[in-house]
Amino acid sequence: MIQIGTTTLDLNDPVTLALLIGGALALLIVILLIAALRGVSRTARASEPLIYQMDQLGRAVEGLGRGQEQLTGGLTSVSNAQSTGQAQVLQAMETRLAAVQQQMSDRLHENAMKTARAMTDMQEHVNKQLMGGSEKTTKSLTELQARLATIDKAQENITKLSGDVLSLQDILSNKQTRGAFGEIQLNDIVSKALPKDSYTLQATLSNGKRADCMIHLPNPPGPIVIDAKFPLEAYEALRNAATEAEARAAGQQFRASVKAHIKAISEKYVIEGETADGALMFLPSEAVYAELHANFPDVVREGFNARVWIVSPTTCMATLNTMRAILKDARMREQAGAIRNMLRQLHRDVEIVVERVQKLDTHFDQARRDVEGIGIAAERAGKRAAKLDNFDFEELAPEDTLEQDAGAAVARLTAARD
Repeated sequence: MIQIGTTTLDLNDPVTLALLIGGALALLIVILLIAALRGVSRTARASEPLIYQMDQLGRAVEGLGRGQEQLTGGLTSVSNAQSTGQAQVLQAMETRLAAVQQQMSDRLHENAMKTARAMTDMQEHVNKQLMGGSEKTTKSLTELQARLATIDKAQENITKLSGDVLSLQDILSNKQTRGAFGEIQLNDIVSKALPKDSYTLQATLSNGKRADCMIHLPNPPGPIVIDAKFPLEAYEALRNAATEAEARAAGQQFRASVKAHIKAISEKYVIEGETADGALMFLPSEAVYAELHANFPDVVREGFNARVWIVSPTTCMATLNTMRAILKDARMREQAGAIRNMLRQLHRDVEIVVERVQKLDTHFDQARRDVEGIGIAAERAGKRAAKLDNFDFEELAPEDTLEQDAGAAVARLTAARD
């Protein structure tokens, strides 16, 4: 920018730049003219070339003026074109900006709608999950309450079982009640395995001894006695032994106790001619039975020699099932005569049925012949009726023949029915 008085020249303006260039050229021309006039006085011969140059210079200045005018017009056109282009660009930018603004508004609206729908779906999903979670929570609480009730019931059962265990300990601590416990368990096993008429509880023998149970087996082997024994004190001493010496002493006590029971059963409940030649000793504890067979085989062999067989609840049930098969076989042999008599009666009944069937077949045959006779008589009567219809009286048979045939057929049918 150049300030000359009140006039301001903008060097960036093409018109101002062209004017400055033209002024500079004019100044240069003036300088050249001054120099040329000074040279006129020096030499005459140089005037002509100088005039020529001045002429050329003048022409050049004219051409430069015309170029300056053309440049001024071009600069004006360029300025107008630039103004027009700027207006068009501004208008295009405004139009594009409006379109972009509208597109952005549409997209924002669409995004807002999508966000609203997504929020609605998410809210519904969350509501469903909350409802499902509430239902699951309610169900879980219900199940938990049921399980707590079951646990309470189990606790009651455990408490009751604890009381029963304490009662059982009290029972087993007393020798008499312990014997009653073994008898009750034996009675329960026998009542489940055998019919009621095949055994007797608390049976009294001829020697005055009372057995816990007597099984009425046929001869041989005959009635066999089962007596319940429970050497619990010796077994507990053996289990609670802390040292080898205590274990040895408890083992001797256990062996002596079982041998005493074997001897007592052999002497009391094996009577020749009244009972079988052996008896059963019932141990109401599987643990005692296992201990005896695992660590005291000599005692078991001594029982075999004395014909006293030691059984536990499990082996007693198996033995009683074998006895039940023996009882069933014996009863079938006892009933063999009655079965044969019943078969003879059944055979006679079959023979009577066959005879009556034969008679009935004879009656059916006679009835068939009578029906055939009635059919023949009816056919003959039909023929005679046809002849009567045709007034052919010459071949008519006497009336008594037709009546005799029909009467005979009716009589035979009556006899067959009777």
